[in-house]
Amino acid sequence: MRKLGLIGGMSWVSTGMYYDRINRLVQKRAAPMASAPMLIESLDFRQLYALKSDTEWKRAAQVLIESAKRLEDGGAEGLIIGANSMHKLHDDIAAAINIPILHIADYVGEALKRSGHKSAALIGTRNVMTESFYRKRLVAHGVDLLPPDMANVEILDRIIYDQLMVGKVTRDAERAMKTIITNKAQEGASAIVLACTELDLVVDVDANILPVFDSTRIHCEAAANWILEQELVE
Repeated sequence: MRKLGLIGGMSWVSTGMYYDRINRLVQKRAAPMASAPMLIESLDFRQLYALKSDTEWKRAAQVLIESAKRLEDGGAEGLIIGANSMHKLHDDIAAAINIPILHIADYVGEALKRSGHKSAALIGTRNVMTESFYRKRLVAHGVDLLPPDMANVEILDRIIYDQLMVGKVTRDAERAMKTIITNKAQEGASAIVLACTELDLVVDVDANILPVFDSTRIHCEAAANWILEQELVE
Protein backbone atom coordinates (compact mmCIF):
# COMPACT_ATOMS: atom_id res chain seq x y z
CA MET A 1 0.00 0.00 0.00
CA ARG A 2 1.11 3.55 -0.69
CA LYS A 3 1.57 6.04 2.15
CA LEU A 4 -0.80 9.02 2.10
CA GLY A 5 -0.29 12.39 3.74
CA LEU A 6 -3.27 14.32 5.12
CA ILE A 7 -3.19 18.04 5.89
CA GLY A 8 -5.85 18.26 8.57
CA GLY A 9 -7.07 20.38 11.47
CA MET A 10 -9.45 22.35 9.21
CA SER A 11 -11.40 21.34 11.25
CA TRP A 12 -10.33 18.62 13.70
CA VAL A 13 -13.88 17.26 13.29
CA SER A 14 -13.48 16.51 9.60
CA THR A 15 -9.93 15.23 10.11
CA GLY A 16 -11.32 12.54 12.42
CA MET A 17 -13.92 11.66 9.79
CA TYR A 18 -11.22 11.31 7.15
CA TYR A 19 -9.09 8.99 9.27
CA ASP A 20 -12.04 6.82 10.26
CA ARG A 21 -13.52 6.47 6.76
CA ILE A 22 -10.27 5.89 4.92
CA ASN A 23 -9.29 3.16 7.36
CA ARG A 24 -12.69 1.47 7.18
CA LEU A 25 -12.47 1.38 3.38
CA VAL A 26 -8.91 0.05 3.39
CA GLN A 27 -9.77 -2.59 5.99
CA LYS A 28 -12.80 -3.72 3.98
CA ARG A 29 -10.86 -4.05 0.75
CA ALA A 30 -7.44 -5.21 1.89
CA ALA A 31 -7.74 -7.47 4.98
CA PRO A 32 -9.55 -7.52 8.33
CA MET A 33 -6.44 -6.35 10.22
CA ALA A 34 -5.31 -3.80 7.61
CA SER A 35 -5.00 -0.11 8.39
CA ALA A 36 -4.12 2.73 6.06
CA PRO A 37 -0.48 3.91 5.95
CA MET A 38 -0.97 7.60 6.67
CA LEU A 39 0.87 10.65 7.91
CA ILE A 40 -1.39 13.34 9.39
CA GLU A 41 -0.46 16.90 10.23
CA SER A 42 -3.24 18.60 12.15
CA LEU A 43 -2.85 22.35 11.78
CA ASP A 44 -4.04 24.99 14.23
CA PHE A 45 -7.21 26.25 12.60
CA ARG A 46 -6.90 29.62 14.33
CA GLN A 47 -4.27 30.50 11.70
CA LEU A 48 -6.63 29.62 8.85
CA TYR A 49 -10.07 30.74 9.97
CA ALA A 50 -12.28 33.15 7.98
CA LEU A 51 -9.58 34.33 5.58
CA LYS A 52 -10.53 37.38 3.54
CA SER A 53 -7.66 39.52 2.27
CA ASP A 54 -5.01 38.49 -0.25
CA THR A 55 -2.42 38.90 2.50
CA GLU A 56 -4.26 36.44 4.73
CA TRP A 57 -4.55 33.90 1.93
CA LYS A 58 -0.85 34.24 1.08
CA ARG A 59 0.00 33.57 4.72
CA ALA A 60 -2.30 30.55 4.72
CA ALA A 61 -0.67 29.27 1.54
CA GLN A 62 2.71 29.35 3.24
CA VAL A 63 1.34 27.44 6.24
CA LEU A 64 -0.05 24.70 4.00
CA ILE A 65 3.04 24.59 1.77
CA GLU A 66 5.25 24.06 4.81
CA SER A 67 2.89 21.33 6.03
CA ALA A 68 2.93 19.60 2.65
CA LYS A 69 6.73 19.68 2.56
CA ARG A 70 6.96 18.14 6.03
CA LEU A 71 4.61 15.34 4.99
CA GLU A 72 6.60 14.74 1.81
CA ASP A 73 9.86 14.72 3.76
CA GLY A 74 8.26 12.28 6.20
CA GLY A 75 7.64 9.74 3.45
CA ALA A 76 4.19 10.56 2.11
CA GLU A 77 3.86 9.50 -1.54
CA GLY A 78 0.67 11.46 -2.17
CA LEU A 79 -1.35 14.12 -0.40
CA ILE A 80 -4.89 15.15 0.42
CA ILE A 81 -6.12 18.41 1.94
CA GLY A 82 -8.94 17.74 4.40
CA ALA A 83 -10.96 20.88 3.63
CA ASN A 84 -12.85 21.99 0.52
CA SER A 85 -12.15 25.69 1.03
CA MET A 86 -8.38 25.22 1.29
CA HIS A 87 -8.30 23.78 -2.22
CA LYS A 88 -8.21 27.41 -3.28
CA LEU A 89 -4.48 27.04 -2.53
CA HIS A 90 -4.08 23.75 -4.41
CA ASP A 91 -1.95 25.13 -7.25
CA ASP A 92 0.43 26.95 -4.88
CA ILE A 93 0.93 23.82 -2.79
CA ALA A 94 1.27 21.50 -5.80
CA ALA A 95 4.00 23.73 -7.25
CA ALA A 96 6.04 23.47 -4.04
CA ILE A 97 6.15 19.65 -3.71
CA ASN A 98 7.02 16.65 -5.84
CA ILE A 99 4.15 14.34 -4.93
CA PRO A 100 0.57 14.37 -6.28
CA ILE A 101 -2.37 16.03 -4.54
CA LEU A 102 -5.77 14.34 -4.88
CA HIS A 103 -8.03 17.33 -5.63
CA ILE A 104 -11.40 16.92 -3.93
CA ALA A 105 -13.42 18.77 -6.60
CA ASP A 106 -12.05 16.61 -9.41
CA TYR A 107 -13.31 13.45 -7.74
CA VAL A 108 -16.69 15.06 -6.99
CA GLY A 109 -16.94 16.11 -10.64
CA GLU A 110 -16.09 12.60 -11.80
CA ALA A 111 -18.75 11.14 -9.48
CA LEU A 112 -21.39 13.52 -10.86
CA LYS A 113 -20.38 12.72 -14.42
CA ARG A 114 -20.59 8.95 -13.84
CA SER A 115 -24.03 9.36 -12.29
CA GLY A 116 -25.35 11.28 -15.31
CA HIS A 117 -26.45 14.34 -13.31
CA LYS A 118 -26.12 17.50 -15.38
CA SER A 119 -27.23 20.19 -12.92
CA ALA A 120 -26.31 20.53 -9.28
CA ALA A 121 -26.42 22.95 -6.39
CA LEU A 122 -23.13 23.56 -4.60
CA ILE A 123 -23.42 23.91 -0.82
CA GLY A 124 -20.45 24.85 1.34
CA THR A 125 -18.56 27.79 2.79
CA ARG A 126 -18.66 31.25 1.24
CA ASN A 127 -15.52 30.96 -0.89
CA VAL A 128 -16.41 27.49 -2.19
CA MET A 129 -19.90 28.61 -3.21
CA THR A 130 -19.04 31.99 -4.71
CA GLU A 131 -15.49 31.76 -6.11
CA SER A 132 -14.35 30.04 -9.30
CA PHE A 133 -11.56 27.77 -8.00
CA TYR A 134 -14.00 24.99 -7.04
CA ARG A 135 -16.88 25.64 -9.39
CA LYS A 136 -14.73 25.56 -12.55
CA ARG A 137 -13.49 22.05 -11.72
CA LEU A 138 -17.05 20.75 -11.52
CA VAL A 139 -18.06 22.58 -14.70
CA ALA A 140 -15.08 20.97 -16.46
CA HIS A 141 -16.79 17.62 -15.90
CA GLY A 142 -19.93 18.81 -17.69
CA VAL A 143 -21.92 19.86 -14.62
CA ASP A 144 -24.13 22.96 -14.69
CA LEU A 145 -24.20 24.67 -11.30
CA LEU A 146 -27.04 26.77 -9.94
CA PRO A 147 -25.94 30.27 -8.90
CA PRO A 148 -25.30 30.69 -5.18
CA ASP A 149 -28.07 32.18 -3.06
CA MET A 150 -26.41 34.83 -0.87
CA ALA A 151 -28.96 34.32 1.89
CA ASN A 152 -27.89 30.69 2.04
CA VAL A 153 -24.25 31.74 2.13
CA GLU A 154 -24.83 33.62 5.38
CA ILE A 155 -26.81 30.75 6.93
CA LEU A 156 -24.25 28.13 5.92
CA ASP A 157 -21.29 30.11 7.21
CA ARG A 158 -22.96 30.35 10.62
CA ILE A 159 -23.78 26.62 10.70
CA ILE A 160 -20.35 25.54 9.49
CA TYR A 161 -18.06 27.89 11.42
CA ASP A 162 -20.06 28.45 14.60
CA GLN A 163 -21.34 24.90 15.05
CA LEU A 164 -19.99 22.04 12.96
CA MET A 165 -16.32 23.00 13.05
CA VAL A 166 -16.39 22.97 16.84
CA GLY A 167 -18.22 19.65 16.97
CA LYS A 168 -21.71 21.01 17.65
CA VAL A 169 -24.68 19.40 15.86
CA THR A 170 -28.16 20.88 16.31
CA ARG A 171 -31.69 20.13 15.15
CA ASP A 172 -31.96 23.73 13.93
CA ALA A 173 -29.02 23.14 11.58
CA GLU A 174 -30.57 19.90 10.32
CA ARG A 175 -33.85 21.69 9.60
CA ALA A 176 -32.08 24.58 7.88
CA MET A 177 -30.18 22.18 5.63
CA LYS A 178 -33.37 20.31 4.73
CA THR A 179 -35.02 23.61 3.76
CA ILE A 180 -32.06 24.67 1.61
CA ILE A 181 -32.00 21.34 -0.23
CA THR A 182 -35.78 21.38 -0.78
CA ASN A 183 -35.53 24.89 -2.23
CA LYS A 184 -32.71 23.83 -4.55
CA ALA A 185 -34.86 20.99 -5.86
CA GLN A 186 -37.64 23.48 -6.60
CA GLU A 187 -35.10 25.71 -8.41
CA GLY A 188 -34.20 22.88 -10.79
CA ALA A 189 -31.16 21.16 -9.28
CA SER A 190 -30.99 17.44 -9.99
CA ALA A 191 -28.33 16.82 -7.33
CA ILE A 192 -26.68 18.43 -4.31
CA VAL A 193 -22.94 18.70 -3.72
CA LEU A 194 -21.99 18.95 -0.06
CA ALA A 195 -18.76 20.88 -0.54
CA CYS A 196 -17.94 21.21 3.14
CA THR A 197 -16.29 18.31 4.92
CA GLU A 198 -18.53 18.54 8.01
CA LEU A 199 -21.95 19.01 6.40
CA ASP A 200 -22.96 15.36 6.40
CA LEU A 201 -23.21 15.70 10.19
CA VAL A 202 -26.49 17.57 9.59
CA VAL A 203 -27.58 16.13 6.23
CA ASP A 204 -28.93 12.62 5.71
CA VAL A 205 -26.83 11.81 2.65
CA ASP A 206 -28.59 8.51 1.94
CA ALA A 207 -32.19 9.62 2.36
CA ASN A 208 -32.94 13.01 0.88
CA ILE A 209 -35.22 14.69 -1.62
CA LEU A 210 -32.31 14.86 -4.11
CA PRO A 211 -29.22 12.69 -4.65
CA VAL A 212 -26.50 14.07 -2.37
CA PHE A 213 -22.84 13.92 -3.35
CA ASP A 214 -20.86 14.24 -0.14
CA SER A 215 -17.38 15.56 -0.94
CA THR A 216 -15.91 13.99 2.20
CA ARG A 217 -17.11 10.49 1.38
CA ILE A 218 -16.02 10.85 -2.23
CA HIS A 219 -12.58 12.16 -1.24
CA CYS A 220 -12.08 9.34 1.27
CA GLU A 221 -13.06 6.80 -1.39
CA ALA A 222 -10.50 8.30 -3.75
CA ALA A 223 -7.87 8.27 -1.00
CA ALA A 224 -8.49 4.60 -0.19
CA ASN A 225 -8.34 3.71 -3.89
CA TRP A 226 -5.07 5.60 -4.20
CA ILE A 227 -3.56 3.90 -1.13
CA LEU A 228 -4.54 0.51 -2.55
CA GLU A 229 -3.46 1.60 -6.06
CA GLN A 230 -6.93 0.92 -7.41
CA GLU A 231 -8.96 2.70 -10.02
CA LEU A 232 -12.17 4.39 -8.93
CA VAL A 233 -14.98 1.87 -8.67
CA GLU A 234 -17.85 2.62 -11.04
